Amino acid sequence: MAHRTPPGSSASHASCLDLWREKNDQLVQQAKVAQDSGLSPRRQQLAQDALEGLRGLLHSLQGLPAAVSVLPLELTVICNFITLRASLAQGFTEDLAQDIQQGLERVLETQEQLKARLEHGLRGLWDSVLHVSSLLPELLPALHHLAGLQAALWLSTDRLGDLTLLLQTLNVSQSGASEDLLLLLKTWRPPAEESDAPLTLQDAQDLRGVLLTAFAYRQGLQELITGNLPRALSSLHEAASGLCPRPVLVQVYTALGTCLRKMGSPQRALLYLVAALKGESTWGPPLLEASRLYRQLENTAAEIECLELLVEALSVAHIPEAPQLLIEVELLLPRPDPASPLHCGTQSQAKYLLASRCLQTGRAENAAEHYLDLLALLLDGSEPKFSPPPCPPGPCVPEVFLEAAAALIQAGRAQDALTVCEELLSRMSSLLPKRPRLWEDARRGTKELPHCSPWVSATYLLQGQAWVQLGAQKEAISEFSRCLELLFQATPKDKEQGPASSCEQGCTSDVALQQLRAAALISRGLEWVASGQDTKALQDFLLSVQVCPGNQDASFHLLQTLRRLDRRDEATALWRRLEAQTELPQENAAWSLPLYLETCLGWIHPPDRETLLEEFRTSLLETRDL
Repeated sequence: MAHRTPPGSSASHASCLDLWREKNDQLVQQAKVAQDSGLSPRRQQLAQDALEGLRGLLHSLQGLPAAVSVLPLELTVICNFITLRASLAQGFTEDLAQDIQQGLERVLETQEQLKARLEHGLRGLWDSVLHVSSLLPELLPALHHLAGLQAALWLSTDRLGDLTLLLQTLNVSQSGASEDLLLLLKTWRPPAEESDAPLTLQDAQDLRGVLLTAFAYRQGLQELITGNLPRALSSLHEAASGLCPRPVLVQVYTALGTCLRKMGSPQRALLYLVAALKGESTWGPPLLEASRLYRQLENTAAEIECLELLVEALSVAHIPEAPQLLIEVELLLPRPDPASPLHCGTQSQAKYLLASRCLQTGRAENAAEHYLDLLALLLDGSEPKFSPPPCPPGPCVPEVFLEAAAALIQAGRAQDALTVCEELLSRMSSLLPKRPRLWEDARRGTKELPHCSPWVSATYLLQGQAWVQLGAQKEAISEFSRCLELLFQATPKDKEQGPASSCEQGCTSDVALQQLRAAALISRGLEWVASGQDTKALQDFLLSVQVCPGNQDASFHLLQTLRRLDRRDEATALWRRLEAQTELPQENAAWSLPLYLETCLGWIHPPDRETLLEEFRTSLLETRDL
């Protein structure tokens, strides 16, 4: 049975209700004035005063026994308080759930059903309240408003099961027992508020639009990440057609561009990316996605231009706009995830992408400058940490040094490459074990130590290549020898140490170590050839074939050396093996090697292997004719 106002006090009760309502309306108007004040101390003060005013008003209302006649106002004040507090905090806090729970308990208190329902928790409270709401139709608009805030809280905390059950209860007359959350949101129809209802900061209908857009975008992004592209496209289209603030619309358009690119519709993807770049907003994600699109289209010039613009965009300090004092779509979106295709990273990560793509596409001079800029960013403290960029997985800082040195050598700047290598060695040499036993101890200790040896070995290899470019043969051979001495102490990472990062896997895998050893042996062998010492070269080439059987470059260099030394039988046997392999794909075609190592392997690649095989075949035929 509902609580009733004592006889003789109805006039006083009505007077208090009017005063409370006036106070609510005044505080809502004050919050709206604060909203129009932009980013200013006055805005913050006005909004904070309005929040405290709503807190005090709620305390006054809840200090009295619950009454059906007052509950519409009380629930409205709860909704205004939660909306303002969540918007000021830019997120939902646990105590806001307690405010919702207290409002529901007050409704059940009027029906004397509270004690029987408390044990079922918040979910049970909602079932009970919505069940009795048919007896209290005057509460329906405020209850739907409160349900919208509950939905926002559960969406922001990924409690989608509870949210689905709540919407099924709200929609029981429209959609039955549907479990499609997007459909439930679309079919939810909050009752219209009366014209004389207390003022609200944000009504239930507006909340529904925010929830629909936020969930559609979240679902579309999740489907995009998991590879369900048709569903992702449908959800993202739904998000784009909803209440989408400009910053969110940029993200939605970028995600649509990503989805369409992966679905093989580059031109449609480009239209969305162009739309995302229009107007003043955050340009990072669409620029990064545009670079991926142009890479897929093999338009390298446009790809590089997008990456250059991305670096420039991330170097500009973003001035945030004053958030609305409402529940906005942004509040309901998940935190930025580095694994998301929309994560564009930091300026240093974008600079790395630009530098590495320039190196991979033969723009050595540009790559060298970008790598030097990147090293300056990393070393001056403005970028204290360098995590992998979003795509592709990026390197550790030592590998940035190594790639920079490789780019400088490729650009003909051997002396600068030596300077970069010396800087890296000065930072890492003190960590190296001094003998194999210490190497084993290191591998059982600090996580970083096992990777120092391959990195330092690679540094010696690049120093050797720099000396080759400078014509200093003795110094080059010395560096290659130092590289090999250290490399043959290194062993791959222990399996029991657990999964390694992409960077660790790249520098310490069996394949990477084999290829690094082969590169050093071939490089030293080529220097022996250049100095006329074919016998020493033969030893290095033979060893390179043994340590890395899948490296055909080693076999071709060995074939040439055997031919020069007139060791025909061995050369012929090797030639037959190479002939049999020419129609098979190279084993290392599927290998993922560090970029600096790929670059170095390119320097020692025989210029025309097919011509060499043909010449050897011709010489064999001539010999037989004789």
